[in-house]
Amino acid sequence: MNSLEQAEDLKAFERRLTEYIHCLQPATGRWRMLLIVVSVCTATGAWNWLIDPETQKVSFFTSLWNHPFFTISCITLIGLFFAGIHKRVVAPSMYPLPMEAPP
Repeated sequence: MNSLEQAEDLKAFERRLTEYIHCLQPATGRWRMLLIVVSVCTATGAWNWLIDPETQKVSFFTSLWNHPFFTISCITLIGLFFAGIHKRVVAPSMYPLPMEAPP
C-alpha cells in the first residue's frame, strides 16, 4: 500500500468515525439527562434522610424504609451504573472530533 492509499484509508476511517460519533450524540444527551435527574433525586433524598432526627434513633434499614424516595433513587442510580450508563455517557467524548464538518 502506498502513502496515497493509506492517506485515503485514514480519511475514510476518520469520516466514518465522525459519522458514528455524531449518531451517538442524541442518545448520549438523553443518557446524560437521565443520569443528572437521578443524581439530583438521590442527592435530595440523601439530604432529607440525613437531616431527619429519626434517622439517628432507628436502625439503618428502618431509616431506609422511612425514606422511600431516597431508597428508590439510590437503587435506581446503582442499577443505572450496573447497566453501564457510565459507558454510554462518557464513550462519545473519548474520541477526538476533527475540526472540519463532515461532508
